[in-house]
Amino acid sequence: MTETKTTAEGAIEIAQISDEILEKYNRPGPRYTSYPTAPVWKDDFGLADFEAAAATADERATPVSLYMHLPFCESLCLFCACNVSIQKDKQAAIPYLAALKNEIEHVAPMVSRKRRVIQFHWGGGTPTYLSPTQLEDLFGYTRERFAFAGDAEIGIEIDPRVTTVAHLETLRRMGFNRLSMGIQDFQPKVQETIHRIQPYEMTRDLILVARKLGFQSLNVDLIYGLPYQSAESFRTTIGQVLTLAPDRVAMFSYAHVPWLKKQQGSFQAHLPEGREKFRIMRAGLEGFFGAGYVYIGMDHFALPGDELAIAQQNRTLHRNFQGYTTKAGADLYGMGVSAISSIGAAYAQNRRELPAYQTAIAERGTAVMRGYRLSKDDEIRREVIGRLLCHTVIPKSEIEREFSISFDEYFEDELERLGEARTEGLVALAAEEIRVTPLGRIFIRNVAMTFDRYLREQQMDQKPLFSKTL
Repeated sequence: MTETKTTAEGAIEIAQISDEILEKYNRPGPRYTSYPTAPVWKDDFGLADFEAAAATADERATPVSLYMHLPFCESLCLFCACNVSIQKDKQAAIPYLAALKNEIEHVAPMVSRKRRVIQFHWGGGTPTYLSPTQLEDLFGYTRERFAFAGDAEIGIEIDPRVTTVAHLETLRRMGFNRLSMGIQDFQPKVQETIHRIQPYEMTRDLILVARKLGFQSLNVDLIYGLPYQSAESFRTTIGQVLTLAPDRVAMFSYAHVPWLKKQQGSFQAHLPEGREKFRIMRAGLEGFFGAGYVYIGMDHFALPGDELAIAQQNRTLHRNFQGYTTKAGADLYGMGVSAISSIGAAYAQNRRELPAYQTAIAERGTAVMRGYRLSKDDEIRREVIGRLLCHTVIPKSEIEREFSISFDEYFEDELERLGEARTEGLVALAAEEIRVTPLGRIFIRNVAMTFDRYLREQQMDQKPLFSKTL
């Protein structure tokens, strides 16, 4: 049997989850930063398709979100599955920044200055691999070519091991107001194994500087399921993280994909799996619930007064390639190697390899290698999955009004398949809505997978495409 208890603050206390339920639902599945997911996208989507989507967005005058991928790191974290370039010689960044500026020059004319940039994010890699002078130059170049809203959310991912006080001072002076900081785990044995030595004191001291400089929001990333982790050791890490009082926490399940990232195979024998990995996750859940954090879902927590928590309560929360965001309705323009754009009913991705990206930019100003144009069915399912992951409820009437369909008829097969999840206590099915239960939020990716029409075909592929859901 499975029992759950929910407090007034929304915390979930899991009294018991059977091995049978864990085995059934802990299977490969997407994180749904997009729908359809990237394996569905097409190689024949090119520059003309991207420009057509951008032109339509400009006519609609939607607000703008910008993302820039800065891929460089000084050393490789062995758990990492991101698109990174390990370069000890920092001269390697110079031609890349020139290419990125070239791409900015090409994309900026597609975006009317009447449209305001309401969100701007630098990800990586390690953006603070660049010097403060390089960061300031790139940011200034971008601001000259796009119109930023006065209250724009401007964020960056930083690594405490290479980020200096000068970096933080420069970022704050330019207008950056949000920091996302990787921690993963504070235990020395874990850090040594994953090749990321980052003492608690180093992280604490950088956060203290960031607070003094006036950054509005601080997010930290943790990972459960790393080699040599245990529930007890992770509970210690959570206690240390809580002393840092982050506004938001992302507690990701380790994605073990050695067929994509060979370096991960080096510690396979030491990974916690099954029930033990679930105990580690539970330790994290209980730690953040006990400290008063709101469970946003999909591994994310926020303090009750944070914009994410408020947006979820108001049902204005949105999800994009950077995760949860309060900036719904914005078209995302991604620039840099492997960067992804989400513009209206289209997705586009740049080339993943650094030399190929730089060559493509030099030749035509863009590096689009593939993408996808959504069908009407895709748009409907994207909205359903998005509302499920952001709000844990799907009011059927809202979908019916927006898309002129009968929800129960359109999703007859999906509702039948959800009957099993209802029996197991994951969802509550009513005539007017589908609502995920407190227990179901732990398995919310699995619930969302019910509405993915491409997934069964993808699962028949011999090569795994996704990490496990827990």
